[in-house]
Amino acid sequence: MTTTPEQTIAADRTVRLLDTTLRDGEQAPGVSLSPDEKVEIARGLERAGVSVVEAGSACTGAGERQAISRVTDLDLDARVTSFCRGMTGDVDLALDCDVDGVHVVVPASDRHVEGKVGTSREDNLAKTADLVEYATDHGLWVEVIGEDGSRADLDYLEELMGTALDAGADRTCFADTVGHTGPERTAEAVSRLAELGPVSAHTHDDLGLGVANAISAVSAGADLVHCTVNGLGERAGNVALEEVAIALEHVYGVETVELEELYDLAQRVSRATGVPLPPNKAVVGENAFTHESGIHTDGTLKDDKMYEPYAPETVGRERRLALGKHTGRAGVAATLEEHGVEASGDEVAEIATRVTELGDRGRRVTDADLLAIAEDVTGDDRERVVELLDLTATSGGAVPTASIRLEVEGEERVASGTGSGPVDAAVSAVREALGSMADAELESYHVDAVTGGTDAVVTVEVTMVRNDRSVTVARSEADITRASVEAMVDALDRLLGHDTQPLAPADD
Repeated sequence: MTTTPEQTIAADRTVRLLDTTLRDGEQAPGVSLSPDEKVEIARGLERAGVSVVEAGSACTGAGERQAISRVTDLDLDARVTSFCRGMTGDVDLALDCDVDGVHVVVPASDRHVEGKVGTSREDNLAKTADLVEYATDHGLWVEVIGEDGSRADLDYLEELMGTALDAGADRTCFADTVGHTGPERTAEAVSRLAELGPVSAHTHDDLGLGVANAISAVSAGADLVHCTVNGLGERAGNVALEEVAIALEHVYGVETVELEELYDLAQRVSRATGVPLPPNKAVVGENAFTHESGIHTDGTLKDDKMYEPYAPETVGRERRLALGKHTGRAGVAATLEEHGVEASGDEVAEIATRVTELGDRGRRVTDADLLAIAEDVTGDDRERVVELLDLTATSGGAVPTASIRLEVEGEERVASGTGSGPVDAAVSAVREALGSMADAELESYHVDAVTGGTDAVVTVEVTMVRNDRSVTVARSEADITRASVEAMVDALDRLLGHDTQPLAPADD
């Protein structure tokens, strides 16, 4: 916590987060969540302690209503809600899903009142009051969102939100619908609405000001912030839940959610939506707690707070030392020690030089690269534990299949497997061949095209973990299945070679 006397958000403030990943986040281009995926994400949000889960928009269709109902059936501690347009029919559909509450969106700016809806300010006020009364009469918690509020006339926005509260709404919401405004305008609008009653903030990141506007709204009196995991949403996305949560706690001492759940939640949403996390993404990106620069690595090894604002464990992460052209001796020595490799000072210096040379050629230096260099420099020849001899994979039939032939400690092992695709089938075959002792987990799997065209070469990078040790290996091939299996086998070879216990025979 870095609070200063000038800050306007007191540590004892109660601020809650509303997650709209399942509604606004799903509106991101190309994103479509199944009911099972919505349930999985909702459970993750519950573990994180999110206060309100907007499960979807019931008016979208029968499939969406089924998904919302699946979420409400979870009986979460969080309030489960549905998004509603300004019509009673949408409220009825939300009621059919047994939600706890609704977010009724009404036009706030003249652009929306007159241009989009084709009504007048006066009629908009009357219709808003009728909608709120209808929803509250049916026992729903109600939040009224003034759409395009950041471009609205503030006097009219205040009148509109006041009308909603007078009609029985539980709270109102200031919406920067198109990510148009800045912190000053946000503070002015929210402070006026906060005088009327409980107010929320819904901000988008089109100008890169999503977090700044959310913090400004809280400072001005908002006590509920709309967010999405990983900042998913239309155009440039909504404000990211993990960024708001860590900013409020680290800078102001305001607790909102269980921070240690954030990384797992981010990974869960990334897998379900197919939207990868940018490496430099705050809080949950791969590089957020990764150090390659020699100066930064050396400083971090001496004092873990030297180059990090907060400990990675705070958000469910681990610190990682990356290898590349900027890696210094300290980083190389620490990584070698992590892998149980002994090297003299001169040998470490030579290994560091070779790592730099490899990085200079544009290569990402993996653990396997480092260990191979170390073996060459130290003269420590290592016998392989596992080696790939042959691989066959087919995907033309109804069920993709693969057969594998490995040499394991001098013994040839053959196995087959099935899966959702050829890579999955091949991985199943490898696990079958190695048996129960090869209980490593595949922590990450990345594929990048190195060349274009139909004969493109791909690079597959895998990180595998076993007994608290992790190894990253990259392999490049024209065949993605072979590249995947070679990378996985090489990673397993490194992990298994570190153990002194002999491998058990393959399971029958």
